[in-house]
Amino acid sequence: MGTSKLIAVALLLTALLTIQAPMAVTAANSNLFRDYIGAIFNGVKFTDVPINPKVRFDFILAFIIDYTTSTNPPTPTNGKFNIFWQNSVLSPSAVASIKQSNPNVRVAVSMGGATVNDRPVFFNITSVDSWVSNAVESLTTIVKDNNLDGIDIDYEQFQVDTATFAECVGRLITILKSRGVIKFASIAPFGNAQVQSYYMALWAKYGAVIDYINFQFYAYGASTTEAQYVDFFNQQIVNYPGGNILASFTTAATTTSVPIETALSACRTLQKEGKLYGIFIWAADHSMRQGFKYDTEAQALLANATSSY
Repeated sequence: MGTSKLIAVALLLTALLTIQAPMAVTAANSNLFRDYIGAIFNGVKFTDVPINPKVRFDFILAFIIDYTTSTNPPTPTNGKFNIFWQNSVLSPSAVASIKQSNPNVRVAVSMGGATVNDRPVFFNITSVDSWVSNAVESLTTIVKDNNLDGIDIDYEQFQVDTATFAECVGRLITILKSRGVIKFASIAPFGNAQVQSYYMALWAKYGAVIDYINFQFYAYGASTTEAQYVDFFNQQIVNYPGGNILASFTTAATTTSVPIETALSACRTLQKEGKLYGIFIWAADHSMRQGFKYDTEAQALLANATSSY
């Protein structure tokens, strides 16, 4: 092979490696644990949940929704969010108390969810500008009134195109961060092609303002193996290049989700590979039935990693 051909091949290989490099990047091991709480209205309290002092711990209140239940069926309110978590128990004073007692705890709130009063929640807007304006105003009030630190995006059904969703949510996070209203933001996609198209569009344009990806790995089937779970995780590294992707499992009583032990085994493998940035659980409300056994086990695993906010 001639010198000119060798140079050409070398340049081509360099270009290919440059293109592929971002796809291979993921966060290193970390000790972030996140627990959704408050959606089931079964009285679960912050103080019920064991908190390992060696992890960074985020409670995520579920949910706030830009819908109103003053109509039947509930109807969208174009970015004017209302509280749908059990705030009579998980109150502003309870938030302040758990954070004061545990310096490693932060509290966020999740937006959207799957249903309201057993009806589907859709991302539905009147216009980008009006939704963003209303969302900034209503979220600022909710965050400040409840002493919260961040937000999580968990819309799962949509009545807008991907670009509109990306612009609305991306602008919202950007404004709230720039004003110091929130310290962090996360998104919560799962392995559905349509859902992924919305969150990947958001990531492509506004990934720089998104801190964590709470990927719902438990939404894969009950027959999922540890190796398949790890493969699914690696797929998300490609889908969200450079993102802090969290592993996950559900403690809900279900026969259709990834088994908890399978998920935890995959987490150990990911940690050995240096990829386990954190774990989140859906949800503390369900974990009460097991005495928070798996919350404790997941935190113990993460306590082996070191990180800082």
